[in-house]
Amino acid sequence: MENAYLLSAFKTISFIYDVITYPVYLILQQPWNKKQKSKQIKSDITKFDDNTIIIKTLSKPTSNHLTLVKDKIDTLQKVFQYAVNKYADSYCLGTRDVLAEEDEVQRNGRIFKKYVMGDYRWMTFTEVDKASDNFGNALVSLGQKPKENIAIFAETRAEWMISVQGCFKQNIPVVTLYATLGEDAIAHGINETEVTIVITSHDLLPKFKKILQLTPRVKTLIYMEDQLAKTNTSGYKDGVEIISFKSVLKRGSEYTVTENHLPIKNDIAIVMYTSGSTGTPKGVNLSHTNLISTLKAFTDAISIDYKRDVFMGYLPLAHVFELLGELACLLCGIRIGYSTPLTMIDTSSKIKRGTKGDAAVLRPTLMTAVPLILDRIYKGINEKVSSGTTLQKTLFKFAFEYKRKWMERGFQTPLINLLVFKKTSALLGGRIRFILCGGAPLSPETHTLIKICLCENVQQGYGLTETSSCGSAMSRDDMSTGRVGAPLTVNDFMLVSWEEGSYRITDKPYPRGELIIGGDNISPGYYKNPEKTKEEFFEKDGKWWFKTGDIGQLEADGAIKIIDRKKDLVKLQGGEYVSLGKVESQLKTCPVVDNICIYGNPFHMYTIALVVPNRHHLIDMAKKLNIENVNEISIEELFSNKELEKAVVDELTAHGRKNKLERFEIPTAIIICNDVWTPDNNLVTAAFKIKRREIYDKYKVQIDKLYQF
Repeated sequence: MENAYLLSAFKTISFIYDVITYPVYLILQQPWNKKQKSKQIKSDITKFDDNTIIIKTLSKPTSNHLTLVKDKIDTLQKVFQYAVNKYADSYCLGTRDVLAEEDEVQRNGRIFKKYVMGDYRWMTFTEVDKASDNFGNALVSLGQKPKENIAIFAETRAEWMISVQGCFKQNIPVVTLYATLGEDAIAHGINETEVTIVITSHDLLPKFKKILQLTPRVKTLIYMEDQLAKTNTSGYKDGVEIISFKSVLKRGSEYTVTENHLPIKNDIAIVMYTSGSTGTPKGVNLSHTNLISTLKAFTDAISIDYKRDVFMGYLPLAHVFELLGELACLLCGIRIGYSTPLTMIDTSSKIKRGTKGDAAVLRPTLMTAVPLILDRIYKGINEKVSSGTTLQKTLFKFAFEYKRKWMERGFQTPLINLLVFKKTSALLGGRIRFILCGGAPLSPETHTLIKICLCENVQQGYGLTETSSCGSAMSRDDMSTGRVGAPLTVNDFMLVSWEEGSYRITDKPYPRGELIIGGDNISPGYYKNPEKTKEEFFEKDGKWWFKTGDIGQLEADGAIKIIDRKKDLVKLQGGEYVSLGKVESQLKTCPVVDNICIYGNPFHMYTIALVVPNRHHLIDMAKKLNIENVNEISIEELFSNKELEKAVVDELTAHGRKNKLERFEIPTAIIICNDVWTPDNNLVTAAFKIKRREIYDKYKVQIDKLYQF
């Protein structure tokens, strides 16, 4: 009752505040301008034939884009040289000092290793330029030839960027491999590209004790050192030279390259191995022209200020999205401070209790993100709120809805931000003003929560490795959620009817169909795979196009919404089509879910779900159900408890209905999975996309058993 009175008082105070401040905010913020800009038409639409629509952006190139064209900056080597000349003494790349590693006793008595960390150490653009010169020179001294591939298999860090810039200067194509790939996938990429030198790190070097037996061409390993531990280089295959990164830089400083081998625009800059959600990873050829096109588009799509902006780099640089994001920052003179998921925030697993994570020290203003990361933040904020008192939960919910209401009207809420959301924004340092999200569809619920609690400017984009991470992006003024915006300034879209899935450009109220992207950003094709290239790429009207396999919906203002994927479509026995990816994206925001895979058998009327649960939430559910000895029974026993299974099904059903899923889309049975799905157990890709076939193979017996009843 007391809480109800306090909430009522809070609502009364906020009403009086709104009445008093509304005229002031109306004049200062001019919300009608924001709403008008959000609703502006974003694309020009023309009909190509009865099955195809061509979609072109109405956005115009900005100053950085025009500079690249005017100054004929058409390779990544020229991009970095331009940045060095313009921002010579400005900070470029930052690495945080690790001072010590200490044992920390947990509440349950277990001991974990935690870092004691210092400040960021910065290299200027000139210093990075010199280091990359030395690195490139050293590669030449080791016998590396222009246009012969070299591989980087390492975590995201400053040395990664220095290495790739050194390779660009010598016209050496870089094969990028995810740090989380399995040994067979790594060996496949190295062997297919005929690599002889691999750049790796202290932590990943031990993997090569086995991999070298599978990669006979590799003669040299260059490893990036650890700040604390000495690297053990014994026990490796005879005849393979193992050199530290610092030694390579010293070697390069003492070696003079007598002949320059600068790239030209059509040379291959990167062979990027996709994460392989459907089998063996494919190498995607990306030329300098492809990557420069995306740089132009990125600088058109986002608003940046090099004098005050700081970018936090933590996603895999082996992913084209992060690589292009960081290259765009360098082009614009924005400093990049490196982090990891283990050290990012104060509560990260490697941060000593009571000390600051990377974000609190770096205080970034810009970052890229993938839905998985933002979904985890979403759940983290919800869990923190749920663990509070009834009053705290009630007031947070009021503040959340209050801000959402005024944001939808085009207003900012400075007072509620200061009183409530300053604490949530402090999670990432308190200064984040822009987040660019890509890699997979972002649910509207997560999008809204991040905009309210962390950063009001969250732009969702859409692209693939084959399109150099370029495709579409929300405009800066778009207030909507759940959409990926209009085509970018360097590429066009085709929307093509897909009869099998009943998606047609004649659909009402919005045209629907497969998205096909064409422009200078499109890869020339797959590495040593002409058959697959011919299947996925084609030329039309003098432009190179790529079939994405994604189903798009063209909305009234010319923006695109991703609504399905051809490969994810299952037709049930009753004739209904179920988009597995769509259902997963909606149910993934359910509090009990950490990860989920929907399976549909065409000989049955319903789908089932394989759920990796949020263990904390699941145990809370078990306690509420009064299941005996929750803290004493094994995880296997708990996860197979029928009463708990039914409760999870009920929660998924309620969440699905809330998110407007159809009855036949909501799974009617589940398997609660004991194992966390990781790249190491081959159940998700390096980019944490689920591997359907591998998950099905692992749980086949349980799946078949569910369908017998």
